[in-house]
Amino acid sequence: MRNPLSDKVVTIKPSGIRKFFDIASEMKDVISLGVGEPDFDTPWHVRDEGIYSLEKGRTFYTSNSGLKELREEISHYLERRYQLRYDPLHEILVTVGGSEGIDLALRAMLNPGDEVLIPEPCYVSYLPCVVLADGVPVTIELKEENQFRLTKEALLEKITDKTKLLVLPFPNNPTGAVLRREDLEAIAEVVIEKDLFVLSDEIYSELTYGEDHVSIASLPGMWERTLTINGFSKSYAMTGWRLGYICGPQEIVAQMTKIHQFAIMCAPTTAQYAAVEALKNGDGDVAMMREAYNQRRRFLMHEFERMGLKCFEPFGAFYVFPSIKEFGLSSDEFAMRLLEEEHVAVVPGTAFGECGEGFLRISYAYSIEALKAALERIERFIGRLRAQG
Repeated sequence: MRNPLSDKVVTIKPSGIRKFFDIASEMKDVISLGVGEPDFDTPWHVRDEGIYSLEKGRTFYTSNSGLKELREEISHYLERRYQLRYDPLHEILVTVGGSEGIDLALRAMLNPGDEVLIPEPCYVSYLPCVVLADGVPVTIELKEENQFRLTKEALLEKITDKTKLLVLPFPNNPTGAVLRREDLEAIAEVVIEKDLFVLSDEIYSELTYGEDHVSIASLPGMWERTLTINGFSKSYAMTGWRLGYICGPQEIVAQMTKIHQFAIMCAPTTAQYAAVEALKNGDGDVAMMREAYNQRRRFLMHEFERMGLKCFEPFGAFYVFPSIKEFGLSSDEFAMRLLEEEHVAVVPGTAFGECGEGFLRISYAYSIEALKAALERIERFIGRLRAQG
């Protein structure tokens, strides 16, 4: 019988995150600190708008690009928050989560053999999506001593005459690292000089602590070179609504819309009506959740310092990325033993790239009570490891 499978798809590894949660789902008394999902309910006024849209029978397809009203609100929001100006009719596409935006951008922009620079550790979808789009992923190792920031020097080392696109995933999942304006200005200088494009994943843009997020597309000479991805999952606690958006120059967005048109048709209609309400009246909800995450972030950093667990201080997203190198175990071994012995589920750093070896991703999108209980177990576990020498 002929092989029914694509060689390209078979070579792609499944997500390294799922293994631990498949095991954890079969165990009792497990505290999971692994899933990157807000523990808050979607704000009631946003849910109510979704319910109202159903009651009014608004259950039909929208435009391929999304509701015009939603695209207009996205345009207002981006200008208000990040000084970005996009034409809602031609430069904004509403997608099924930010993840679809990543896939569309890569498929619309890459020719076979084009190289895509991907800073790692990073979100698990970038590399396989590049492969599926017939591009060549080239990873850039982000280092703890640089607070997991992308530097101009590291970027220059990886650029070749085949490089077309840089993925810029900040605030970063899994490290929580952020790029400040001066970091982005140095990167923009290289991008312009080398005639590259940027796919800027800003899904965590509302979750920064200490300084407001800066979008690279707002810098001189970068708007026309940048596709900006954002969405509603993280900042508005709307993960299950599956709604995101991508913005950029009309000539690129038009081609992405064509792929979206044939593969998806349009994003969920109910979610789009709810998102309009989120953008119009959700600033207070975002501020409340951000403050809660910041409280949890500070709590974790304090507790790690107290128990002697090395961890650089993150200023974005809702993850910490502690080092477990002192224990002589691989990230996978540490995470598996922690799950088996103390029933705490975390994600090994290698799920986000090989340079994540020696680290764990711990999400603080959980209640203080859950974090306290989990940290008691983690402290007990590392105490045993230290006693064993």
